[in-house]
Amino acid sequence: MLPLIKSLISFPGFSLSSKPKTLNQTLHSFSLLSSSSSSSSSSSSNPTIPQSPIASLLLSNKPIEAFTILHQSTSQQPTRYYNSTIAALAANNLIGPAHNLFDTMRMRNIEFNDVGFGCFIRGVCRFEGLDKILSLVEKVREMGSPVNGSVTAALIVDGFCRAGKIEEAWAALEKLRMIGWKPDFISYRIVSEGFRLVNRVEEAGRILKQKRKFGVAPRINDYREFIVWLISERRISEARELGEAIVYGDFPIDDDVLNSLIGSISDVDPGSAVFLLKYLIKKDWFPSVALLGHISAKLCEIGNGGEVWDLFKTLLDKGYFVGVEQYNLMVSLLCRVGKLREAYDVFKDMRKNGFAPDISSYNCLMEACCREDLLRPAKKLWDEMFAKGCCPNLRTYNILIEKLLQEDEVKEAQRLFHHMTGKGIHPNDFTYKLIIRVLCQEKKVEEAVDIFNKSVEQDLVLAKSTLSILILALCKEANYIEASNVMHGLPSNIEDSGSHVILLKSLTDAGEIEMAVEHMKWIKGNFSSKFQIVLTELIASLSTAPKLEPVLQLLRLMHVHGLISNDDPWMKMLAGDLFSTDSCP
Repeated sequence: MLPLIKSLISFPGFSLSSKPKTLNQTLHSFSLLSSSSSSSSSSSSNPTIPQSPIASLLLSNKPIEAFTILHQSTSQQPTRYYNSTIAALAANNLIGPAHNLFDTMRMRNIEFNDVGFGCFIRGVCRFEGLDKILSLVEKVREMGSPVNGSVTAALIVDGFCRAGKIEEAWAALEKLRMIGWKPDFISYRIVSEGFRLVNRVEEAGRILKQKRKFGVAPRINDYREFIVWLISERRISEARELGEAIVYGDFPIDDDVLNSLIGSISDVDPGSAVFLLKYLIKKDWFPSVALLGHISAKLCEIGNGGEVWDLFKTLLDKGYFVGVEQYNLMVSLLCRVGKLREAYDVFKDMRKNGFAPDISSYNCLMEACCREDLLRPAKKLWDEMFAKGCCPNLRTYNILIEKLLQEDEVKEAQRLFHHMTGKGIHPNDFTYKLIIRVLCQEKKVEEAVDIFNKSVEQDLVLAKSTLSILILALCKEANYIEASNVMHGLPSNIEDSGSHVILLKSLTDAGEIEMAVEHMKWIKGNFSSKFQIVLTELIASLSTAPKLEPVLQLLRLMHVHGLISNDDPWMKMLAGDLFSTDSCP
């Protein structure tokens, strides 16, 4: 185990159960910076939002390019860009450019912050000796930059220990103490653990004695702020290592910081996030529902559904599930990873513990059953839901209607549709699309039209969408007369040019030219203002037709009937200028 992590596993005197004061508003706002969905109103203070090419390059992990811009810049750049860039260079082991930027910042009197100098000096420790490190420290002290000495001391000795330079790490403790950058207990434990890992137990013991004599208690607020700052700067690896040190050492840390830290870790390394979370759970710290959902989703993305179930079992044993929200999350995610039997067990456990499953629980189980072709269990859940007084919602009906139609239980699907509307639950376009398509395939045109009329009664915007579904479904079954009758019978307030185009294109592709022309004549006679719109959209759609001759036949016949004139640009097509860009109005 890495020194910074193992050094604190047995640290005495602190407990995760102790509650520190809530972070101040500024610090809390930093924790929100780790979310890419931060509002634009916060862009002026959010270093993760690409306000300039430098920020964009850093977000793309291109620190060399960002360094080049800063190094060559003749105008003043924000201080945070310098610090973010030097931290990114060091994190990518680009120590040469990092040194150059360090010198540039000193020359331009750019203040170092904890993240910039802390990540830089920690990286340099892997390649340079103690004398060089102390020289860099002194230069920063001379500038008066507001760098936290104790936190930086921990980063320095950790950098040395990771490079196997444990003697220099030990010497650094005294040197830093003498200049006022007092190493705290964390620093001493890091060095002691470095010696213990190479079986130098006697020296490890002596360092622990020095800790008791010279070490100072860590100011946990400083570490909390530093971790949040690292997260906001996308230095997730560094945040994880420091966060694990605090957690494994039983130092107190605010719940919001822990949730943000573990969530950020899970974005890049779900396995490490789960490992840390399980340790915290053993210490009786529980994640937020949002964090648990986020981590589980990340595990599902990498196909590790088994880990999701293991995590849930750990939480079950700890009594985490004390409400419907937590149970619903577990049922939902178990269904998502295909663990239907386990989801049923959780569902039963939920009821046994006195929690009544809500519609979300039933929907997840029913959807999983349908996905596994278990229609009968899904129907049983439906019956049980009503028996328990739980009312279905739109999603419930859509789940079952879709599966019933897949199983050719059309009558039952229709019955459910009417049951739905009778209960005052409005179908959406997905519901109408499901039923209308199947009814048209079954040649049940009248019933399909009846369903469409329901959408007209429900909402005019929805009716326009449903109309195109109906016309397309009828045309696919070559029911052109029925489709035309539907269009002719529409009330004027749901007139839709797109549905006319669907019908006309289908007629043309099928060689039903005369019927297409008759429909165009009807449009011109009843909706003259729509005629040119429909004609333009129709020709545009026909430009990709697999056969050109039906299109030319349509144009010729429309010309004969006076629907297009000799001066009409579409006539160029008949002259051989087929679908050229100049032929379109």
